Amino acid sequence: MRTETSLFHPAQYLDTQTAGTPIVILTGMNSSYDEWHEIVQTLQTTNRVLSFHRHSWREGDGIHRTSHAVQQLQKLLTHCGVGEPILLVGHSYGGLIAQEFAIRYPDQLKGLLLVDSTSVDLHELDALDTPVLDTLSSDATWIEQCRYYATQTNDQLRLLIQPTLTPAQHRLPLTIQSALLNFQIEPALYAMMASEVQHWKTDAQRIKRSPFPDLPLVVLGRDQRQAIAEGLQDGLPEAEVRQLEETWHQLLLRQANLTKTATIRFAERASHTIHLDRPELVISAIRQLDQAPTKDVLT
Repeated sequence: MRTETSLFHPAQYLDTQTAGTPIVILTGMNSSYDEWHEIVQTLQTTNRVLSFHRHSWREGDGIHRTSHAVQQLQKLLTHCGVGEPILLVGHSYGGLIAQEFAIRYPDQLKGLLLVDSTSVDLHELDALDTPVLDTLSSDATWIEQCRYYATQTNDQLRLLIQPTLTPAQHRLPLTIQSALLNFQIEPALYAMMASEVQHWKTDAQRIKRSPFPDLPLVVLGRDQRQAIAEGLQDGLPEAEVRQLEETWHQLLLRQANLTKTATIRFAERASHTIHLDRPELVISAIRQLDQAPTKDVLT
């Protein structure tokens, strides 16, 4: 169910208020928690599930960084009365936030799941020889576009962006589809994204300098072959796509070295949105963490 709080705009956070170990989902940079509908529907039978939209945050000076998102999460947990250790799930950029939360508050975690997560070494992607991809999606291009979108109204964005849904999103209930379309025309979303992209490499390096706690960790990565095939279908140069995917794959393998007992899996037939393409794998990984024996967290 969705509720209202003074810290968030109405209907901008999720709390199933069900019994069981709390699971908190940190979404990707331009993703709504409504994309996780199927997973939430399953997990709420045994767990309490929470999530929130970072751009709905009322406080602050308009700067959005991983440290700000960690503060948002702490305040949400306090507001919802969550005092026990949580299972934290971070997808894409949400995984970078999750890594910072784990470093700062290890005693509040029962386990961590990184789903095709942004790496603390994401700067290595900039060193690749990928001129076409750089032209299409460099940080500077992304920031400029997002800042422009942030100046538009909802109606202007609807005409400008003409929001659409992916085939996987079309499988979700109609009410969820409508919410996902409306999510794409929120000016505050793009203001947040511009700030997050502006700071994410600096934040990543700061996170990397801190020792990572020894806690139950599962790393779930996309299918490299599937991602390459999709890039080629989009007309991107094969050599560039292969470079990008091989580097991303290596960065995921590196995440599995964050703890001594981490588990890593690659989701066959899944792209970056593993939670949509293979939701059963995400659920299985969360179940694994929930069943893991509790142990002292080392910092």
